[in-house]
Amino acid sequence: MIVATHNPYEMGLDRNEANFVPLTPLTFIERAASVYPRHTAVVHGSVRRDWAETYARCRRLASALRQRGIGLGDTVAAMLPNIPEMFELHFGVPMTGAVLNTLNIRLDPETIAFMLEHGEAKILFTDREFSETISKALRLIQSEKRPLVIDVDDPQFAGGENLGYWFSLIILQSVDN
Repeated sequence: MIVATHNPYEMGLDRNEANFVPLTPLTFIERAASVYPRHTAVVHGSVRRDWAETYARCRRLASALRQRGIGLGDTVAAMLPNIPEMFELHFGVPMTGAVLNTLNIRLDPETIAFMLEHGEAKILFTDREFSETISKALRLIQSEKRPLVIDVDDPQFAGGENLGYWFSLIILQSVDN
């Protein structure tokens, strides 16, 4: 015979708005910026950003993407190393309702071209480090289906060539709304 016991610490704790809110990536960064605004969020070389600054940059990125017509159901691709801008894309893109398609840096140009076309990427964020592979992939895509290319400059990498617009200019020109 099993006897039911009640834990007094669990009584009256049914899910409600006061004690249960699902934590999504977007609510996570919003909460982190609210609760820990001056705590370190990102470290990359000499770059140090706290949660408030990181959240503000993600919002500016989302605003910049919206200003370029990116919205619900659109695809934004990224072929970047683990740098702060890649981290920001993981929040900024979903803030627009779009999908982030992160491309594996070890893929060949043919596979990347297929993924960009099949995923209908409207924008591709990339780093100079991958310029040779990305250039080849873009040449394999029909011109009307080519995504807008935005270069992210990782100061820790020297070499490669820029293929598109500068990430920093795109972000600086946008208004957070």
